[in-house]
Amino acid sequence: MGSTKLFLFQIFFMVSLIHLSSAARRLADQVQEQAQLLQYHNGPLLYGKISVNLIWYGNFKPSQRAIISDFISSITTPSASKSTQTQQAQPSVATWWKTTEKYYHLGAKKHPSLTLQMGKQILDKYSVGKSLTSKQLVQLAAKGDQKNAINIVLTASDVAVEGFCSSRCGTHGSSSSGALVKKNNKYKFAYIWVGNSETQCPGQCAWPFHQPIYGPQSPPLVAPNNDVGVDGIVINLGSLLAGTATNPFGNGYFQGSAGAPLEVASACPGVYGKGAYPGYAGELLVDPTTGASYNAYGANGRKYLLPALFDPSTSSCSTLV
Repeated sequence: MGSTKLFLFQIFFMVSLIHLSSAARRLADQVQEQAQLLQYHNGPLLYGKISVNLIWYGNFKPSQRAIISDFISSITTPSASKSTQTQQAQPSVATWWKTTEKYYHLGAKKHPSLTLQMGKQILDKYSVGKSLTSKQLVQLAAKGDQKNAINIVLTASDVAVEGFCSSRCGTHGSSSSGALVKKNNKYKFAYIWVGNSETQCPGQCAWPFHQPIYGPQSPPLVAPNNDVGVDGIVINLGSLLAGTATNPFGNGYFQGSAGAPLEVASACPGVYGKGAYPGYAGELLVDPTTGASYNAYGANGRKYLLPALFDPSTSSCSTLV
């Protein structure tokens, strides 16, 4: 009985680690899915052509930048077209992303469609040091486009960020630039931050590619790109990109309070394949040569592990495999 109480306490502790900003990638990857429809809070969604800009903060190897750039390209290339989808290996990153599109067609109010396109890539070698506040993250995000943009700040493994590991693996929100301060949301840019947890907290932010610090212990999976930190970034970035598309300004689709929302991906924590349960990511594809686990192919032939997304058409967590 004592061990059961301890396990339940550990699960509760992990669920409670939620960042205080508009949305965050939770450190609760070992809990069950939430089978409820996410509520719409009447705010605008991103629409039209939106540039995805990458701000690399700190030292990233060219190979690491290629892994994440290819992931973004797998969403932003014309992969939505039927001709491209038939050419791509399945299951694909593009197919995974299509679940977010369903939120644009719910209810009486139909939202204009969203088209993501690869934008700028900015290299920043520690311009504000190796210990960052949340305010500094937003300032770094503002280096990207100031309108019709998602600006993604990625911090290297030797960069400490306020709340990183203790309460969040990444976060997303929105901000207005000084030149475009308007009340209308279309003058806001959306931003995302994700940290490389390889040396700081892989058991919290890179599971299932590392032993979890709480909950059931099972052998870690082999990372599909042979980089625990960057493959962990892809999982968190995918979750936050989906949340940005469906809840960009804190008043879109989410469940619970606006300060600690469950969104399209965070409503399905720890689920990557069918049959997932606490401590087990689910039935995944396995590369016969490397032994790496994955559930999606990218546009350029890479393999990725992506989180389940809450599908509004089935009111369940949707997995690619």
